[in-house]
Amino acid sequence: MSRTSIGCAGLVLSLMLAAPARAQQGEDRAQQRAAGFELYGFVMADAVYDHSGINPQWGDAARPTRLPSFEGQFGEKGNFFFGVRQSRVGIKPHVPTALGEVNAQFDIDMFGTGVDAGQTTIRLRHAYASLGQFGFGQTESPFMDLNVFPNIVDYWGPHGMVFFRNVQFRWTPIDGDNQLMFGLERPGASPDAGDYADRIELSDVRVRFPAPDFSAAFKWGGHDWGYLRVAGIVRYTKWDDIGNEQFDLSGDALGWGVNASTNINLGKRAVFRGQVVYGEGIQNYMNDAPVDLGPELTGDPVSPLTAEPLPILGVSAYLDLNWNEKWTSSVGYSRTDTDNTEGQSANAFKTGQYASVNLLWYPVPNLFVGPELQYISRENFEDGFTADGFRVQLSAKYSFSANFGGK
Repeated sequence: MSRTSIGCAGLVLSLMLAAPARAQQGEDRAQQRAAGFELYGFVMADAVYDHSGINPQWGDAARPTRLPSFEGQFGEKGNFFFGVRQSRVGIKPHVPTALGEVNAQFDIDMFGTGVDAGQTTIRLRHAYASLGQFGFGQTESPFMDLNVFPNIVDYWGPHGMVFFRNVQFRWTPIDGDNQLMFGLERPGASPDAGDYADRIELSDVRVRFPAPDFSAAFKWGGHDWGYLRVAGIVRYTKWDDIGNEQFDLSGDALGWGVNASTNINLGKRAVFRGQVVYGEGIQNYMNDAPVDLGPELTGDPVSPLTAEPLPILGVSAYLDLNWNEKWTSSVGYSRTDTDNTEGQSANAFKTGQYASVNLLWYPVPNLFVGPELQYISRENFEDGFTADGFRVQLSAKYSFSANFGGK
């Protein structure tokens, strides 16, 4: 064989050996090109005139639970609130892998809560990632149906709907028009010591959560008229008396709930968004509700006091209307009813109501401005006190988004 022939054979062999490597490099480059992210958010300004007497820390959120529980608790009615706390920014990266595409979401707004209530501070909303059927992080609970939230400008929203973003591990074996999901969620409860808050024995009680909350949901969709969705949750709470007094106040409680929700298309320009939820000890999954557990006397000389999961009924019914390309409205009503225990204070929260109507104008894409009229009320457990009032909110919002790389 000539040197030329040997050289040609060697060149062909080297090209054959290099082809898989180049193919892998090409696939890697294609995956890199497919990876990308969406940057999104909005700037929003609110002006609210409140005549309900709400806690000033919550003046720009229509929350019945933040209304006064006795006359003059927060002073006289009539306050103006201005803010930009609803403004939001977030990112949604997506990266293809050998096992499928990884999708994630991370976003924040400026609506301070907890120790930052009333402040313009960073607040985490989502920190969630998923691959195929599995996801992890903080996002909406499977017990919640986000599509029930109407097209309103109030930040907090309908009082009687389930609304809770929770840290969780989620499995979604069916995802599409029909959907089935299961979640293991961060447990939590908010016990209310009520009339017995000053009992020295209660200072030695410690709450713990031996198991995660378990939630599941099934959605029947893909229909011209809309969809139906049913979700459930089960949770377990214990409390231990670690003191040396003569009483033993240890105990446990099982909480549960069922949530039925729907969207119904009423022609091409109207959507009905409705939900009914009932359960015991699930208040912290509600959009705005009192505590999960209430104190109850037992008559036992050794264990005279225990805690019971508070039964709660929540309803929400809203109609979203698209008058044309420039004008929309949303009108509806929502409420909760709690069955209090005898050990709770006479001024404990029992019933809350929420109603609103708006008219929004979209002069250009991604921008709207408009007024909203809101009504909120609360009723106490036993003392006969009620608080209510109207609120007027004017809001303007500009939304933005941009995609970088990938799809």
